Amino acid sequence: MKNLTRRLFVAGTSAAMTGISWNACAQAYPSGPVRIVVPYPPGAATDALARMLGQALEPQFGSNFIVENKGGAATQIGTKAIASAKPDGQTLGFVDTAFVINPGLFGKALPYDTLRDFTPISLMATAPLVLIAHTAVPAKDIKEFLALAKAQPGSLTYGSAGIGSAPHLAGEQLRQAASIDIRHIPYRGGSTVLTDLIAGHVQFGFTTVPTMLEHIRAGTVRALVVTSPERVPQLPNVPTTAEAGLPKVDTTPLFGLIGQAGLPEATVARLGAAASQLVKTGPLRARLIEAGFVPVGSTPQEFSARVQGEIAKWAEVVKAGDIKPNA
Repeated sequence: MKNLTRRLFVAGTSAAMTGISWNACAQAYPSGPVRIVVPYPPGAATDALARMLGQALEPQFGSNFIVENKGGAATQIGTKAIASAKPDGQTLGFVDTAFVINPGLFGKALPYDTLRDFTPISLMATAPLVLIAHTAVPAKDIKEFLALAKAQPGSLTYGSAGIGSAPHLAGEQLRQAASIDIRHIPYRGGSTVLTDLIAGHVQFGFTTVPTMLEHIRAGTVRALVVTSPERVPQLPNVPTTAEAGLPKVDTTPLFGLIGQAGLPEATVARLGAAASQLVKTGPLRARLIEAGFVPVGSTPQEFSARVQGEIAKWAEVVKAGDIKPNA
């Protein structure tokens, strides 16, 4: 009996010390400046959001959060750098929809496993897309647009920043869901697409709401539908794809904070809680809304489930469209 009591005492003491050690490690984080790797060059929306979040996290953790841009290879260079870093929380990543599209697009050619090599921390925000058409297109709404596409197969063209980009796959979702024949024209950059759309060289396209809001309000282009579950405040008269009878067209770019596989649970929990609170309340939320984003601030578990669902969805779209990354 004495031996049993002694073993229980030792076990209890050990467990208590482990708990103290665990909490101490969580409180000691970070041990220095934290890098947030963004798989894009400076100036992209993902870069801007990462910097907003980093600035907001600094007073929470008493350390610098420094954005490091590693663009190239359809975000693979930067994303691989995130996966390859030591899982101690000193190197994090900030990713967007390419993170969940690339597994279906590149398959085993990816230099990392999106589901195995990362730890989702928090979904920061989403950015609804809007389908815009040049005013020369004789369609006042999405119903007339689809009727025109069916009456004139292959006559309507849309541009995107490239094969596998969110605007490209939004058009592919529309093509599959509405059974229409539309032509995709890949560009090397999103700004050129919008310039050509305004000039009428392509008939329509998908873009984030803030990007073309001034042109929509000026009547240079016509907004037909938004891809978000709910109407966006900036375009209250523009219906959602669900309202238009196209619930499967749900391209809503996401932006979130991730770490490596094996990141300590205490670090994940602390980062997730801090990021979520910042996104849901205060100045950061206001800045996101002002910039045209929809603040989310999810838990790590919610973000993980979203990542898994998005990967499955886009893999299906890519397969059904027989889309090849170098096509």
